[in-house]
Amino acid sequence: MTSPHFSSGDLIADRRADYARMFAESGEFAEAYEVMEQALEQVPTWAAGWFRLAEYAEKSGRKEAATVALEKVVALDPTDIFGAGLKLAVLGAKDAPATPPSSYVERLFDDYADRFDTALVERLDYTVPQTLARLVRKHAGENAHFDLVSDIGCGTGLFGAEIRAHAGRLEGFDLSAGMLAKAQDKAVYDRLAQADLSLPAKTSGLFADGAGQARADLVSAADVLMYLGDLAEVFLSAALLTKPGGLFAFSVEDGGEADAPLLRPSLRYAHPETFIRRRMAETGFDFVALEKSVIRRDAGQPVHGLLFLARRQG
Repeated sequence: MTSPHFSSGDLIADRRADYARMFAESGEFAEAYEVMEQALEQVPTWAAGWFRLAEYAEKSGRKEAATVALEKVVALDPTDIFGAGLKLAVLGAKDAPATPPSSYVERLFDDYADRFDTALVERLDYTVPQTLARLVRKHAGENAHFDLVSDIGCGTGLFGAEIRAHAGRLEGFDLSAGMLAKAQDKAVYDRLAQADLSLPAKTSGLFADGAGQARADLVSAADVLMYLGDLAEVFLSAALLTKPGGLFAFSVEDGGEADAPLLRPSLRYAHPETFIRRRMAETGFDFVALEKSVIRRDAGQPVHGLLFLARRQG
């Protein structure tokens, strides 16, 4: 959580919140919780403060107190910019939503944009862009050329940089304006635009400004589907975007033997292979290839992923 979203507007409350943060950084979460409670006595309608209180409660073993604080966050901020509803689901206090709030995803990546490449690639051994591009080349040919590549959920443009040499035109879409600005800096895209992949195709932004259907020879979604839950809308959008015979390359976190997406403590969704294959079949894609890989590390542990290549039926 970064400062633009955290200040209460009250000097005393902010000062106490800073003391609470210092306790938390020292691992003293019970003390952090108590001081944060004092801050909220000053400003009881401070949604971000209640969210931080929930964090300290959870880390000090007070699950019920964390649940109460998160419910307060949702009541104060129905747009759920902090993802409190997702946290409630992880704590078992409610069912996991089919799709996370767009406001939460947008804020998450706007906040993360400036340090995304360094944190993900250099510190977390992130490999999806290279591995996914290699999977495309393996099946389309090392000298493959795509008249138009549509990179949906393009982030800072890491996959775009990998596929640029094979694209006549390259367009990128992302929900986060901060991420799009970083992608623009890489100077590999011919067009960049904002889009919300959780929305139906007509309102997602993928087909705005006269952009037609069935226009892309390759659609890519590198490391984005884990933020989209049940994937119903994004698969329909990808099907409308891809030319008959065109390719759809994407990655998910591996959901193992489950039947449906799993919401993990990371607040990302893991998707089982059987579920993904159903989504492909439902939306007119034929399976081409699957590669299993460690896609990053999280808290020092490997995160296992599934990288798919599918072909749009003609």
